This record gives sequence, C-alpha cells and structure tokens, in this order.
Amino acid sequence: MSKPSTKVYEALKWASSFLTENGRDENAGEILLRHLLEMDRSKLFANMQMTLPESVAARFVAEVERHVSGVPVQYIIGSEEFYGRTYSVNQEVLIPRPETEELIYHTLEKIKKLPGEKLALADIGTGSGAIAITMKLERADLSVTATDIAEASLQVARRNAKALRADVQFLQADLLQAFIGTGRKFDIVLSNPPYIPVSDIETMSVVVTGHEPHRALFAGEDGLDFYRRFMVELPQVINQPGLIGFEVGAGQGEAVANLLKETFPQGHISIEFDINGKDRMVFAELP
Repeated sequence: MSKPSTKVYEALKWASSFLTENGRDENAGEILLRHLLEMDRSKLFANMQMTLPESVAARFVAEVERHVSGVPVQYIIGSEEFYGRTYSVNQEVLIPRPETEELIYHTLEKIKKLPGEKLALADIGTGSGAIAITMKLERADLSVTATDIAEASLQVARRNAKALRADVQFLQADLLQAFIGTGRKFDIVLSNPPYIPVSDIETMSVVVTGHEPHRALFAGEDGLDFYRRFMVELPQVINQPGLIGFEVGAGQGEAVANLLKETFPQGHISIEFDINGKDRMVFAELP
C-alpha cells in the first residue's frame, strides 16, 4: 500500500475491503483519505487516477488500521459535522450524534412559544459545546451558558466557540450545582446527559467504549441516575414559563417523562421521536 504507484481508487478499494473484513464501516476509508488530501467528496472522485505521494499512502494505511483497532474516525481526523458546522473533537468529549441535531430542531420550535426577549439558556454537560454553540448561532438573541464537570471537555468547547464565533459562557460545574442558591435562573435548560446503563458496556462497540469518555456515557444501573438528579435541582433554577429538553436513550422516554410529570405536574410533557422512530427526546413546557 505504501508504494508510490498507489492510485486513489486502489487505496479506496483496499480500505473498503479491509474495513469490511474487520467489521467496520467501509466508508471510513473515504473520510480518512479526504482528510489527508484536504479534498471534498467531488474533488476526490474527480482525482481517482491520481497517484498518492508515498507519505500520504503510508499515513492512510496507518489511519485505516487505527480505525480497525477501534479508534473512531472522528478522533483520527479531529472533527465531526453537526448542524451544518464543523466541530473539533478529541477523546475528552463525546462525538456529536445526528440524534442530537433533532434535540436542537425541536427546541428551536418550542422556544417560539416562550414570552420575552433575551431568554437565558443553559446547556448542562456540554462536552464539545455542540448544543450550546448551535443554539446561540441559530438564535443570536439567546443568552447561552454551558457547563461541564470536566475542564478538559470545556477546553474543547471553548475552542469550538471561538472558531465558530459563538458568544457562549462556559463554566466548570456539576450539573446545576453552580447556580443553586445564587439566584441565577434560566428560561431554557437543555441536556444530553450520560444515559447508558452500566451493564450495556458488555454489548457495545469497542469504538465507543474503548475511546469515548465513560463519564459522558454511563449513568447507573438503569441509565437514569442523572435525570433523577435533575429532578432535584431543576426546580431551583428554571423560570416559569420555561422549557426543559433532554436527549434520552431509546426506550427511556416514558421513564424520563414520568420523572418530569412528578416534578412539574403543571407542565406539558412530551416525548419526541427521532427520524428512526425511536423515543430520543423528552420536553417539559412549563406554564
């Protein structure tokens, strides 16, 4: 593979076969090669007969092998697309998922019902900053604060906010603890917290469990530990009228909705389904 005569189409054909044999997505080869050549998809396909420089061919082989060993493609190339923008990612943050784009979409629709201007939004457990930054860029009138328990994650989020020119305040904090007792309140609280039951680690892909931060993935025996904590802390920081939005694991919608109903009996609680028909978002609209 590292010989100078390797053409683009030959490299892609090899990668596709090697990845498939090892149970990985065959499209990863194209993503990695586009990254190395700094080409978009159309330019890569227009250069299928191009001979790869030996150094590029060698790096390509090494990166495909890294992915086969379990390293996510996004960590190898250092970025992921989210809501039409590019976010830097590393092993200190969860890789943004398409399902979370749907949390943004539904939130943008629901906040239209909230009265007042300069609404205050908090994104709890921000990771890469994708939710907070996207909300600020989609609704410039929002005042956005984002928290994470890990300073290493916040460094990534701040870098993304700077690159995307989003005015977001970042704060190291454990859920909502930093705001309780300070008098600071929010009109909108969003979170994509850890929600995977610890027992699921046995059946999950090593691409996830071996590389993404476990603090952003797992949440007790049933995956609901953080939602329970939110029910104690949210009443102390949410304005009414207000909006609460959670991403949840598939199959957790009813359980999280019931927690919100018990905590906010006057609220309108709704479960939203993602593009695949799975219950992935739960909202509480407070009167």
